[in-house]
Amino acid sequence: MARLAGTVAVVTGASRGGGKGIALVLGEEGATVYVTGRSVRGEPTTLDRPGTIDDTAEEVTGRGGTGIPIRCDHTDDAQVEALFARVHQDHGRLDLLVNNAWSGYEISPDPSLAFWEIEWRHWDLMFDGGLRAAASAARLAAPAMVEAGRGLIVNITWVLDRPHGHAFYEVVKNATNKLTEQMADDLRPHGVACVAVSPGWMRLERMNLSPESAARAESPEFPGRGIAALAADPDVLAKSGRVFTTPQLAQEYGFTDVDGSRMSPFWEEHLRS
Repeated sequence: MARLAGTVAVVTGASRGGGKGIALVLGEEGATVYVTGRSVRGEPTTLDRPGTIDDTAEEVTGRGGTGIPIRCDHTDDAQVEALFARVHQDHGRLDLLVNNAWSGYEISPDPSLAFWEIEWRHWDLMFDGGLRAAASAARLAAPAMVEAGRGLIVNITWVLDRPHGHAFYEVVKNATNKLTEQMADDLRPHGVACVAVSPGWMRLERMNLSPESAARAESPEFPGRGIAALAADPDVLAKSGRVFTTPQLAQEYGFTDVDGSRMSPFWEEHLRS
């Protein structure tokens, strides 16, 4: 039997990329997955990139789960409130929230730029479409989880074991990890867990990678396998408040990426440097 049969999940920002990969794995494990994002069929997609919430939801269902597309701009409070009201109306509970929505790549400054050289709009994109979106969704998801005495919130992040990007990126990822820690402290007495998961370099639709570069990256389903393992772990509360990399989760739970590896060349190089 699929490990997550009967689980109700929300994956934000799942039109494409890491969010889509996570949603597909949860569907494969039998979950009902509310797939959120701004891109829908028949209308222009974000930055004209391929993928819509409708496509992802169909693939979730095709893998054995139940995919439900919900159009939602996670910077719009009314739309976010409507999303969680719909989930509560449909099921009366929420078991898993994956905060993947992120608008930090709508522009991509050179990581070597000094902070005064970065376009100011990039700060707003990352903090509103990333950090604030995660806090807003978690704030609306938490009451139902607290009432049920169980649940898991996952924030997608970067591990921050060393500087990785420019100043604004470092600040928002530090804030995401601190938010995870603080939310975990508040939720722990109620039996609800909150963790952060750090994928590595992923093969995504927005990246026009050469075959050599693609071979160094992990698939967008790799973090999904880690999150599925966390969601199925009856002792996940013991992990609450921590940041986990995809290779850490693969090692602990014994899963692999789609190519059979437990660590991409990116991570091997990163950990050696």
